[in-house]
Amino acid sequence: MQQQYQPQQSKHRGDKSKRARMLISCPDRPGIVAAVSHFLYEHGANIVQSDQYTMDPEGGMFFIRFEFDLNDLERELPILQEDFVRVADRFDMKWHTFRASRKKRIAIFVSKEDHCLLELLWQWQAGDLDADIAMVVSNHNDMRELVEGFGIPYHHIPVTPETKPEAEKKQMELVADKIDLIVLARYMQIIPQKFIEQFPNRIINIHHSFLPAFVGGKPYQQAYSRGVKIIGATAHYVTEELDGGPIIEQDVQRVSHRDNVDDLKRIGRTIERVVLARGVKWHIEDRMLVHQNKTVVFN
Repeated sequence: MQQQYQPQQSKHRGDKSKRARMLISCPDRPGIVAAVSHFLYEHGANIVQSDQYTMDPEGGMFFIRFEFDLNDLERELPILQEDFVRVADRFDMKWHTFRASRKKRIAIFVSKEDHCLLELLWQWQAGDLDADIAMVVSNHNDMRELVEGFGIPYHHIPVTPETKPEAEKKQMELVADKIDLIVLARYMQIIPQKFIEQFPNRIINIHHSFLPAFVGGKPYQQAYSRGVKIIGATAHYVTEELDGGPIIEQDVQRVSHRDNVDDLKRIGRTIERVVLARGVKWHIEDRMLVHQNKTVVFN
């Protein structure tokens, strides 16, 4: 009988039943932190973490992330949200609150390369990726046995030029209103516009280069031909512009003339899986704010 895995519970995560998060962006001006902190205090919330960043104190944008504990969260949080509108209107805020105990549901899209998928599954199994992997969707059947061994549903939807519209329809039916985040773990298909509209800043892709260098086909062959000394990977949100969405995380590693194309690919795979896993982790922990085509990441 094939073993089915269940994610472990992190020993360091603690009780999240009272924990909530608030993300705020607004024009910078004096009094923002004081107003929000006082509001949370008045509503019985205990701030356990606070991070902030200003683009420019004189007329720039201000970003802040609070984590706070609130007794009887299920009953009190809706009241807090309703009352906070007055503060938000005063400072022209865009804001969101999240229950830390509510795990985001993820759909992973993959093609034939397994390294990014495996990293996400390993971290999920270890309890380091605090989310529910609801499904894996692929245009190939190669990963079925691997994924189903983790007890995760696997959906094989072939994609050809002739079947692409029908395939996209089936994919949308799988994820619409059921998924919080789509992760492209080396999924080698262009994401249609309707997906981007349905999941704004909720589709994360891993790009096999330190953007914007070496875009297009055979990036490692391009890198080898140019004799590069650094290779890297980029995790970013998906937008209408191909590989042009807000960058979440990047990393690099030095290489030399001694490394051939296969060496570059091997090194690149390691960077890709680590960078993608970091980006997914930060998203599900509500650590990112998007402004225009940039991200502010409180990690």
